[in-house]
Amino acid sequence: MNDETIDRGPGPAALAKAAVPAVVVGVASALILFGADELALVLEHWWWHTLPGLLGVAEDARWWNVVVLSITGVLVGLVLWKAPGNGGHDTATVEIMSPPLPVKALPGVLAALVLGLAGGVSLGPEGPIIMIASSLAVLAYKKFAPAVPTEAVIIVTAAGMLGAMLGTPVAAALVLTGALGAVKGGHLWDRLFTPLVAAGSGAIAYHLLGGVSWNMGLPAYEPRLWDLLTGSVVAVVGAGAGVAAAAALPPAWRMARRLRNPLVYATAGGLILGLLGALGGQITLFKGAAQTAEIIANRDDYGVLALAGIIVIKLVAIVVAAATGFRGGRIFPALFVGVAMGLLGHALIPGLSLTLAVGAGVLGVVLAIGHDGWLALFIAAVVTGDIATFPMLCIIVLPAWLVVTRAPHMLVHEGAPGPVSEPAHS
Repeated sequence: MNDETIDRGPGPAALAKAAVPAVVVGVASALILFGADELALVLEHWWWHTLPGLLGVAEDARWWNVVVLSITGVLVGLVLWKAPGNGGHDTATVEIMSPPLPVKALPGVLAALVLGLAGGVSLGPEGPIIMIASSLAVLAYKKFAPAVPTEAVIIVTAAGMLGAMLGTPVAAALVLTGALGAVKGGHLWDRLFTPLVAAGSGAIAYHLLGGVSWNMGLPAYEPRLWDLLTGSVVAVVGAGAGVAAAAALPPAWRMARRLRNPLVYATAGGLILGLLGALGGQITLFKGAAQTAEIIANRDDYGVLALAGIIVIKLVAIVVAAATGFRGGRIFPALFVGVAMGLLGHALIPGLSLTLAVGAGVLGVVLAIGHDGWLALFIAAVVTGDIATFPMLCIIVLPAWLVVTRAPHMLVHEGAPGPVSEPAHS
């Protein structure tokens, strides 16, 4: 084959030119994420600390969980019912990279997200926050760089947001490798170049803003051959639990839609989530980032039955939240479930390293709920904070993948929008 016939992809000048707006996208993604998080934290503090103090209610009163989450359900239901755009895409029905929305729909997406995060709903920010950032980025590119395809803009924005949320561009690179690697022509690294610029910019900017650290302070790990078996058991059980939750989402979603009005089914969902929170305590509420650090730090306070109960309650809460219209992603709460699964495995299996057990639990649950092996491996390695776990996790993922490979994704296919297309105009 003549070298002239080979598609070598964009040249250095084109890549460098594309990197400039990618930096802007990455920094903007970090600012949007940080702003939404801070807004949710202010409201969370008021709901969960200031208001109980004013009313003379103990902050750990379990009935208060029911009150706050029921009110959250009403408020989110009103957004889904009355706000322009009805709170954007239903995150139970779309992938993490969804079609862009008109600008008029974005305030509703932000309101539904912030209310859910502050109110203790068991969903993370990833889906809605990428919706907001990618919709704005598509409009900006359309004005200043109209030649860039919508799909490429959404990929760059998602990369920037993933870099900010997970604190490193490596996460975005791994997540996007599967999708971009299927495109023929040129080098994979040429296609990853601009998303990596956005992801790196987002990660650095979010770190400088004071974003969350994923260092959980777990002890150093010393590899042992026996850990391949015991770690695989934890990962497989975690994957099975995640598969069960994924299978439960579509029927739960259809059942909720029989109530027809989003105000009704979101309120019902909030009430159920509140009752689950009353049963499991505040450790089972919220997106799971702070709770992950808390359950690891206080692991000696949780026995086998308590950990098993936390796992079941949190998985049910994820399904209920997604099924009843709350906006958010499942990866962050899945991470929390995986940590609890690892703590349970460590408690039940003699000699199993705490660090590897946590990594294996996270690997199995995130693999089942996210259906992405790279993402599951990366998050598991980040949570353990020890590179020595990585070779073990690369083997442990294999039996877990056998459980997941033919299992349903945690996604509802009814009512989902079509493929990514040109943006709707506001």
